[in-house]
Amino acid sequence: MASVDTGALDKLQKLLGTFDENINTIARELGVTAHVDGTAVSFEGDAADVAAAVAESLLKVIEAGEVIDRSRLLYCIELAREGNASEIEGVMKGVVAITAKGKPVKCKTVGQKKYVEAVKSHTVTFGVGPAGTGKTYLAVCLAVAAYKGKEAERIILTRPAVEAGEKLGFLPGDLQTKVDPYLRPLYDALQELFGPETYTKLMEKGTIEVAPLAYMRGRTLSDAFVILDEAQNATREQMKMFLTRLGEGSRMVVTGDLTQTDLPDGKSSGLRHAVRILEDVEDIAVCKLTERDVVRHPLVSRIVKAYERDESKRKKGERS
Repeated sequence: MASVDTGALDKLQKLLGTFDENINTIARELGVTAHVDGTAVSFEGDAADVAAAVAESLLKVIEAGEVIDRSRLLYCIELAREGNASEIEGVMKGVVAITAKGKPVKCKTVGQKKYVEAVKSHTVTFGVGPAGTGKTYLAVCLAVAAYKGKEAERIILTRPAVEAGEKLGFLPGDLQTKVDPYLRPLYDALQELFGPETYTKLMEKGTIEVAPLAYMRGRTLSDAFVILDEAQNATREQMKMFLTRLGEGSRMVVTGDLTQTDLPDGKSSGLRHAVRILEDVEDIAVCKLTERDVVRHPLVSRIVKAYERDESKRKKGERS
């Protein structure tokens, strides 16, 4: 048997969750029995110590003012199974940015925490991982924080205009209308962090620039926080062109998912190539996020795992 004393009824209620959902999830996932006595929760079963470690970690999350949602709970259980439940406390420390509505943005996984720390301590950072791991959103948060902290004079965000083989020339409207669908996720994140009015003013002044990757050619990007999103769709030539735009006082973040390349047949991903040849270069960090860092619906993580298993089987079949 192992127990955890919450020390207060309000903490106990938050730990238990609505209709005891949190504690029941712990018991079900770990195969233990949970009992409540006063402000204490005890666990019986082979994994009682692991369950207690999960409860201890969740209490720290509660004390940090965070809400325990299902995805965070399942992540904490997974960490505890590996003997790493204590790491969740480190994840909760520090705010990445504050939204226009005053909501703090914090890391939700160990991988995200390492990614944020890498961006802060390196001039160029590659964030590689599946959908839903927060690669782009956290990068935009850090860009906004850098601008507000006067560490950067401009924010430049770019993406290759390549999606499912569609070419810009076939889309209706002027250039801005054509590229908007590709850049929508970046617009959304910036508006959430700055607020619509401030965002619009900064766009009009040119302080925020959102443009296709092709528009980076021939430029030197100085005193800026530069983000290349969906970089798996950049060719080797485009990636080299982009990285060599780096100017004095700038920081670059390159994000992408190597399992979702939309380049035409015969074109290799510049992101894959860059990660391979630059991983050991000084002042460049490569952060590889996994399905464990997915912070969308829990089903997204299971979908990512299924695709990774299928990809692994396919590669083994090609080698045999």
